[in-house]
Amino acid sequence: MINLCKILIMKVKVLQILIIGIVVLTFSCKDSKKNIAETPQTPIPVIFDTDCGPDYDDVGALAILHAFADSGYINILATMASNKHELVAPSIDVINTYYGRPDIPIGAPKSDGVNDDASQKWADSLIVKYPHDLMSTGEAPDAVKLYRKILSEQEDTTVTIISVGFLTNLGNLIMSEPDELSPLSGKKLVEKKVNRWVCMGGRFPEGREYNVFMDSLKSIIAIEQWPTEIIFTGFEIGEHIKTGLRLIAMPCKNNPVKDVFAISIPQSEEDKNGRKSWDQTAVLIAVKGYENYFYINKGRFIPFEDGHNEWKDSENGTHGYVITKMPVQQITKLIEDLMMHETIVTK
Repeated sequence: MINLCKILIMKVKVLQILIIGIVVLTFSCKDSKKNIAETPQTPIPVIFDTDCGPDYDDVGALAILHAFADSGYINILATMASNKHELVAPSIDVINTYYGRPDIPIGAPKSDGVNDDASQKWADSLIVKYPHDLMSTGEAPDAVKLYRKILSEQEDTTVTIISVGFLTNLGNLIMSEPDELSPLSGKKLVEKKVNRWVCMGGRFPEGREYNVFMDSLKSIIAIEQWPTEIIFTGFEIGEHIKTGLRLIAMPCKNNPVKDVFAISIPQSEEDKNGRKSWDQTAVLIAVKGYENYFYINKGRFIPFEDGHNEWKDSENGTHGYVITKMPVQQITKLIEDLMMHETIVTK
């Protein structure tokens, strides 16, 4: 009888210990969830502006943009075409649709602007093979109107603009007048709503680069009158970052990003080790910052009508251009890993 009582007492103690443990664990989990909830990741509102055609690193940049959106880092407000070629907006629509965001607004220039085709003809294949709603760039709404509408709806000083093409839309935006969408001029609207502009454009400390010189007059207007910070990632940065071979080797089927690189890389002996990756660096910097990957040189971008640029150093400058910090092999792998986002999924 005594032994039976001891056993019962021991069982009660064990049960008490278990109950206490469960209570402690429960409160610990609640505390943990509370701490996580107190510091949420707030997505950065982003507008992406691309020429998406003359080169195909734009497609890699779009893939990275969607990878960051899927990870909760950004909210893609719009994807603008800065190129008037008829297949540009449909190509952007294909990529957005593939990544599950068919309703992202797409704008295009209604003013004079560059009309430049993809020499590798990847766009023709893309729009035949993959679903999309826009049939031509001309069907897309006015980029300036779309910029003004979206910016007017955002909280102040929150929007990041990423440009990886001609500066036509941004020059037109700066020059825009008050309208039914906003009582502010374009410049004032940008000043009120935009946090920073990350631009793939220029050569540093001086030179001539395609995105700037193709619409050099609008480039001058956009760069000289822009009222917030501009970070430039120049030609000399992406020139050494060559991606695409690992992407092409992935076993996935029906992926438009892989298809574009698979079509284009074999057409150029220069690309046998991968395609130079200029535009992808702009997306990386805009979302993750430059500090882990690049140094920055502050100053002022000086554009000229013939499309070339010079640079004036200034510690207090509102412009900055990046200089490579992370070894090229490492940043190449990082960028291509992001480009391969979702390529392992068969769609």
